[in-house]
Amino acid sequence: MVVSTEDETAASVQVTRVAGRGPAIWLAGDPADLKDWLSFGAAGIVTNTVVLHDMVKKYGQLTEVVKRYLDITDLPVVVEVDGESPDELLEVASVFTSMSDQVMIKMPCATHALGAFGELRRQGVQTMCTTTFSLPQAAAMALAGATHILPFCEPVKELGGDPTKLVRECVGTFSKWSDPPLITAALVRSVDVAYRAIRDGADGIIVFWQIYRDMLAHPLTDQWNKTFRDRWHAMHAAGLMKGVPVRSEGA
Repeated sequence: MVVSTEDETAASVQVTRVAGRGPAIWLAGDPADLKDWLSFGAAGIVTNTVVLHDMVKKYGQLTEVVKRYLDITDLPVVVEVDGESPDELLEVASVFTSMSDQVMIKMPCATHALGAFGELRRQGVQTMCTTTFSLPQAAAMALAGATHILPFCEPVKELGGDPTKLVRECVGTFSKWSDPPLITAALVRSVDVAYRAIRDGADGIIVFWQIYRDMLAHPLTDQWNKTFRDRWHAMHAAGLMKGVPVRSEGA
């Protein structure tokens, strides 16, 4: 099966789906913190206006913030934009898409965004639809042209609901489409919700780099890594690893 792409900026995500390699992991946060994490298999960077609001206070103009993201990676950079009409959304989006072919656009799940999603798709610009909380919303935005649907997870959990129910509904519904959108779990702010989204079939998750780091932690992993490392250094101490570089004796 070959999945066509309308824009090479999303190639890493599309190839992930075609190759059956599992979900893409998108990172969010301060560009100063992300650089060291992007080379470990991340799909790209995703911003939202809360993060951008924090970043402009640190770095200045919004365009300068986006440039900082672009300067640290060749991967896609998703810029969230807002506006009160399709024309405004498109005008704002063009500011950022003109900066680099790496730029993807994230827009709200809203009636006035429907036309903007369609126009950007015609232009070959990959888009993410944010603030999605129901299957009817997801279907409408996908039909309008959004290439990524972002079910919001953590806010549902905070209200006592199932944080990845919408992920499962979208995966089940859109799997029947000939040209389905990518289902990318958003507002994933805990390892538990990251686990649920991956388990439930999301094409990708968006996490802050700290959650990405914490996803790699497990007490049994620590225990067994120490067991194996101790035996490694014991072989070295016994003189049984000649020709094998061992840089430290360990604790």
